[in-house]
Amino acid sequence: MAEKEHLKKEYYCGKINEEFTGKEIEVFGWVNKKRELGGLTFIDLRDREGLLQIVFDENFDQPQLIKQIGSEYVLAVKGTVAARSNPNPKIFTGKVELIARQVRILAESPTPPFSPEKSDRVSDDLRFKHRYLDLRNLRLQENFRLRSRANLTTRNYLDRFGFLDIETPMLTKATPEGARDYLVPSRVYKGRMFALPQSPQIFKQLLMVSGFDRYYQIVKCFRDEDLRADRQPEFTQVDIEMSFSEPEELFGIVEGLMQEIFALKGIEIGTGFPQMAYDEVMARYGTDKPDLRIPYEIQDFTPACKKFGSNILDGIINSGGKIKGLVLPESAKYSRKVLDGINKYIQEVGGKGAIWMKNTENGFKAGLKADPQAIADFYKENNIDESHIVFLIGGPESEALFLSGKLREHLGKEFIEKNKDKLEFLWVVDFPLFFYNEDEKRYDSNHHPFTAPKEEDLEKLESEPLSVKSVAYDLVLNGVEIGGGSKRINNIELQEKIFSLLNLTGEETQEKFGFFLEALKFGAPPHLGIALGFDRILMLLCGEESIREIIAFPKTTSSLCLLTGSPSQVSDAQLEELAIKFTN
Repeated sequence: MAEKEHLKKEYYCGKINEEFTGKEIEVFGWVNKKRELGGLTFIDLRDREGLLQIVFDENFDQPQLIKQIGSEYVLAVKGTVAARSNPNPKIFTGKVELIARQVRILAESPTPPFSPEKSDRVSDDLRFKHRYLDLRNLRLQENFRLRSRANLTTRNYLDRFGFLDIETPMLTKATPEGARDYLVPSRVYKGRMFALPQSPQIFKQLLMVSGFDRYYQIVKCFRDEDLRADRQPEFTQVDIEMSFSEPEELFGIVEGLMQEIFALKGIEIGTGFPQMAYDEVMARYGTDKPDLRIPYEIQDFTPACKKFGSNILDGIINSGGKIKGLVLPESAKYSRKVLDGINKYIQEVGGKGAIWMKNTENGFKAGLKADPQAIADFYKENNIDESHIVFLIGGPESEALFLSGKLREHLGKEFIEKNKDKLEFLWVVDFPLFFYNEDEKRYDSNHHPFTAPKEEDLEKLESEPLSVKSVAYDLVLNGVEIGGGSKRINNIELQEKIFSLLNLTGEETQEKFGFFLEALKFGAPPHLGIALGFDRILMLLCGEESIREIIAFPKTTSSLCLLTGSPSQVSDAQLEELAIKFTN
């Protein structure tokens, strides 16, 4: 009987450098590339830390074995570390190579559908179908190493501040959080459903009632919603709740956490992030998650535009609309072709187009019928440099702001490209407590129904609910919302009033939240919290454009798992056991 070969990994391929020169070692990994040159065979062996060049010279006594080896074979290679005659400065191991003396094939592989090192050149469908190959890409390996370290950093940091890691249920009650629930049928109680949590919101508040004054959890959450680059149906958030505190203390804790997480990549950030009220943010940027790397700000030109005598502009203003605008330098680079492209973009995002004005060799011109002198006067009265171009967008104020904000982002891409490594944090505060849902003709919570209104606005709850501000806050980084939270309601009468304003009947309130209202009777402390989007933070930390690049097994934009083929059909027997019947 052959003697059993023992495996013991002591060295990573990507960690071998000139300090190992002359040392006998054994490494394990995957064949990244194989090539032959001048009677020698070279293999780049890859593991999670990087590549190491393996050399099979004339002294290697198993030439037939080398011929068998193909891409993505798993090898164990023993040999001596030597200096490379042709160093590769692009990799950590570039000054050394391993002169092979013994090789074992631990696993074979057919020719893969794509090379892991070139996985970014193939379709997402192919990548996600063979995600285990895609994840061998060293860029993704580094992403998940950073994710692991960020997870540990977060835990250690919050532990230092006295937060306790407490798990909350995955099977819970369906509650309104602003998105659809994923429902789980109960076999025991047929006709009833659990819901996967959109967040641990109610449970973390109950933990405050329970006396755990500082809680955190790095937790999976689930939302059945349309996907974007920064959304997935299941995602991870850093959930934080604390009693007997004010937002400023929480802001300081979160800013310190951001400082430690970004330091993992050698990025230094200061604390004391700027704060801006929601109304001001919307007026200046047209969005509540602005990318502050873009220097442009929206201006209100409504009064100034009355002087043009334009039927189009006057019609907007007379119907109660607003004229918003952006002033950009270097008007010469906005050719007719570029201007047509901008108009097309505004139409693609739901507008009718943008009106432009600029100074040319032949005097002032505009994208609407206007007297050149009137345009010149407009520039002078608004202190606009004559070399600048002005874009105007009109309509109902919310629509004009939205479209101007989209145009700002569209025209500011060059600044984002130039400042890829710049980090611009912003706390957006003082959100409206409610918004009016036009489709359902009722008020909805801007954050969630447990958000506390500002004390000075309590008297307006009944008479002017849409003017009530909340003690709510979002943390924005480079145009991405990476966290959101609020001070919570800890008074049962106020909580019941909020439910009533949200058009929930007493019966509905008891059905959905009766257990929570009961808890508020028994000494609920003042408390607040925040949920930080861990995936989004890691996306920005790693310099990725989608959170799918930092989630091991993500779903597609249509919520499919191509790797496992889920969601999938289940047997009739399973459905019958759960008392479920599908209808077309």
